[in-house]
Amino acid sequence: MSMHSTFEKPIKSPFMSQYLEALSLVERLHRLLLDVIKDEFERVGILEINAVQALLLFNVGENEVTAGELKSRGYYQGSNVSYNLKKLVDMGYMHHQRCEIDRRSVRVKLTDKGNHVRVTVADLFTRHAEGLQGKGVISSEGIEDINSSLRRVERYWADQIRYIY
Repeated sequence: MSMHSTFEKPIKSPFMSQYLEALSLVERLHRLLLDVIKDEFERVGILEINAVQALLLFNVGENEVTAGELKSRGYYQGSNVSYNLKKLVDMGYMHHQRCEIDRRSVRVKLTDKGNHVRVTVADLFTRHAEGLQGKGVISSEGIEDINSSLRRVERYWADQIRYIY
């Protein structure tokens, strides 16, 4: 029996090919989503924030949150949350205030200007959902299957991080 060297090309099973295609699709879909938001914002004249910041506003919604809460919900990674929150506060899209209990922690919530962006993104997503379903691109059952599968992959990856390192 010969063992594979780490420099040899791994044997590609049909599942491995499908897995790599799925990874590529997830990556492309995320980039495409950002482009779709950017195009919508150019169309409606919202030019001073980027698509990542717009998604952050959408995900904060009507809540009051900390950067840590956004990270723990899985929306954002690392320092870009703090950077983008600071930019959004500086541009008037969010209010911030120090927590009474933990003075190191800052809570943020949307201003009226930030809520306008949130509504713009929500309207865009509503149009997409209606178009996808109305044109028969994907059914309710199909989107449920996708979400269920993606949640299982998410749990598997999270377990890999938790238990291997």
